[in-house]
Amino acid sequence: MRGKTGRSKNDDEILQSHIFIADPKQGAMRLDKFLTDRVFKVTRSRVQNAIKAGLVFVNGDDLVKSNYKVRPGDKIEFMIPKPYDEAITVQPDKIPLDIKYEDDHLLVVYKPAGMVVHPGIGNYRRTLVNALVYYFQDLPVMAGNPENRPGLVHRIDKNTSGLLVVAKTDEAIFKLAKQFQDHTIHRRYQAIVWSEPEEDEGTIENWIGRHPRYRTKMAVLEDENHAKWSVTHYKVLERLYYVSLIECNLETGRTHQIRVHMSNAGHPLFNDTKYGGDRIKKGTVFSKYKQFVENCFKIIPHHALHAKELGFVHPATGENMLFTSELPSTMADCLDRWRSYVTDRKSKLTLES
Repeated sequence: MRGKTGRSKNDDEILQSHIFIADPKQGAMRLDKFLTDRVFKVTRSRVQNAIKAGLVFVNGDDLVKSNYKVRPGDKIEFMIPKPYDEAITVQPDKIPLDIKYEDDHLLVVYKPAGMVVHPGIGNYRRTLVNALVYYFQDLPVMAGNPENRPGLVHRIDKNTSGLLVVAKTDEAIFKLAKQFQDHTIHRRYQAIVWSEPEEDEGTIENWIGRHPRYRTKMAVLEDENHAKWSVTHYKVLERLYYVSLIECNLETGRTHQIRVHMSNAGHPLFNDTKYGGDRIKKGTVFSKYKQFVENCFKIIPHHALHAKELGFVHPATGENMLFTSELPSTMADCLDRWRSYVTDRKSKLTLES
């Protein structure tokens, strides 16, 4: 038996793949036992739930059962959460949660901008996971991630606001993860970007990978061996000459995908310090305009991105679920200021003419 670890198709999800090739002398063995014996810290029941959800592939086929007998040479791929720093013990933090929906299987929560999703170096406390651990002590722990990412099957950036779904049962974990893997989850974002895209709507497709020089950034790359294919569908909702309000539907979920795509297209997100949106990209550099922009930066002290809509099939009932959240007040206030500025500017130009 040979094994290797891959990565999920979507970086904003927390799945990875373990791939095994059964030895030529492999004896008959149930699929669930085969995987339980080979994947660190995973129970047989969890393997069985993953198989039921379609997250185990045998020779490319996910229509297999737990009692399938592994044969010599079989290629078996098992999708499980990415490993996390097990040295971090998540402490419960009494932080109010803005829960939009909850039942026995899952909950949908609104994460404000500025809150980190899960603990890591420099962010051990007051993350969303810390709050979840406090709120629901026995929330299921994802395999391979003891006490670190309870129930989470996707994530959004610290400074992105919006909706997240949290699983409360093993069945829900794997069935939701499968939907993310198959790109059937509905995710619609809204963003304020610099300038005005030429087209009212369009699709951005390219390869995204780690920036070759700045390792904390992502970039559009031509070398597909070091990048992943990414697709963003966008639509302009409002044009304000200097900035625009757009919506983005994600077909893939790469790290920083919207931020990289819009920056590469010449329309970085407003006040995105990492991708060039924290300086004037359109308009004059005269002191009054510059002061106006700086005041808007103070209103939104981070990139202007909001995960507005989240839709999925309920893992237990099969019902189509769709949740919507309003723009945070910071983004709404900033847009109002730009609307007033543009209106005043047009009035002055009319009087001058």
